[in-house]
Amino acid sequence: MNAVESVVQAVLYEGYMLYPYRPTSVKNRQRWTFGGVYPRDYAEASGSDPWVTQTECLLRGDKRTRVAVRPGFLQVIERIVLDVDEGSAARPESGEPAWRTVPVLDIDERRYTPWQEAAERHIAVPVLVIGELLDAPLQIAFSFNAASELEPLADRQGTLRGALRRIRASLHGHVELSAASVAAGVYRLKVRIVNETPLDNAHGLKRDAASLYALVSCHTVLTIEGGTWISSIDPPTELAAAAAASRNIGVWPVLVGDEQQPDTMLASPIILYDFPQIAPESAGDLFDSTEIDEILTLRILTMTDDEKREMIATDERARALLARTESLGAEQMEKLHGTLRQVRALDGASVGGFSPLETPAMPVSPWAELDARPHLACVRVAGVEIRIGDQVRLRPRGRADIFDIALSGMVATIESIERDFDDHVHVAVTVDDDPGKDFGLQRMPGHRFFFGPDEIEPLVNGASPSRPFGSSSHSSRKGGHA
Repeated sequence: MNAVESVVQAVLYEGYMLYPYRPTSVKNRQRWTFGGVYPRDYAEASGSDPWVTQTECLLRGDKRTRVAVRPGFLQVIERIVLDVDEGSAARPESGEPAWRTVPVLDIDERRYTPWQEAAERHIAVPVLVIGELLDAPLQIAFSFNAASELEPLADRQGTLRGALRRIRASLHGHVELSAASVAAGVYRLKVRIVNETPLDNAHGLKRDAASLYALVSCHTVLTIEGGTWISSIDPPTELAAAAAASRNIGVWPVLVGDEQQPDTMLASPIILYDFPQIAPESAGDLFDSTEIDEILTLRILTMTDDEKREMIATDERARALLARTESLGAEQMEKLHGTLRQVRALDGASVGGFSPLETPAMPVSPWAELDARPHLACVRVAGVEIRIGDQVRLRPRGRADIFDIALSGMVATIESIERDFDDHVHVAVTVDDDPGKDFGLQRMPGHRFFFGPDEIEPLVNGASPSRPFGSSSHSSRKGGHA
């Protein structure tokens, strides 16, 4: 289950906090956007938020087939920052000092701010037998009690300086389970999770406050014994209509785990393919999967000391993320730049001239045909002969994309001069101010850019020539990046 749990954790904390990982950033003021199941009273009053999640998926088996259903979610916890009220006496009933709520509290190098944290919750559901569900649907109630906890905060000298108060509301609801036969040996399992938490002022609550009573990132893991799950995305032809008739609310069921043994299904609040995996190159959770690891890692490393200080105080997950990022070595950073996964052939098909059962003696480079063409030693631009290693100033003409705008006027170094299959000349450059230009020298994408000869301005002894551009033909790949 390790591979399954890693995917579940990534889904569970997707969007938990977004770069730049600080409560003061605008991106982190609108949170809990995935898989929220709100109290029914609030959902009906708002008219835009769901109060139920529903999973319907197909399985092959018989009436003795057993299914384990494990619903899970995050419960939002309100974190309040307290300062010692020096003007008030200690509370005699508890011996605690009197507190006052503050928007920020600095203690030594740490800065504390109010925040919404989260705790993982799982709903206990007994193992089910398909035959019993066919006879009678099952409904299981669940509840989680309210609580308030105080974490004292002291400085280096051990003096009490403040506290964090964490408050969580009570949650109530139920899980509905049923099954129906759709074909010989094929059944549809339905799982509904309903939030029935009572609210005193449902119409007056704003969404941020209502999230304290919601089931956030609500999902369900389903495992089967004595049967197999049927893909909701790519079902067999004879079951395509039955799969299409399955109604899912707020979740997307996908197969997870071992592809050779489809015994686990994840009803995910975000859209995934069957058998998703966490990239082995990823050093850990970044909580912001709309971006790639390399971009987020580089952005984190460019934060100022004050920004990092605030990030550390966000919560323990943010602190651990920063510590892990700052400890990455050069080899780990290079792995984040990307990799080529194993290419798999379809049954009976051939790839690259080889059958699925054959293995070529030597790997064939995708650039082999281009590399075999005669290389250009130089190209003449504005009456000046330029070669590999020369500096040029970029003057994109087409404004085809953001790179044409962002790189305009920048100084770059020629990495190669190439011709494509249509004999158009392209000058490949690395940008001198690019901190990742070493990747460009390795011919990796994202740091190596192609321009036509009429889009570069030679630099003679560090300065542009006085004459205008030459009249060489315009490149068909101007401003594009490899």
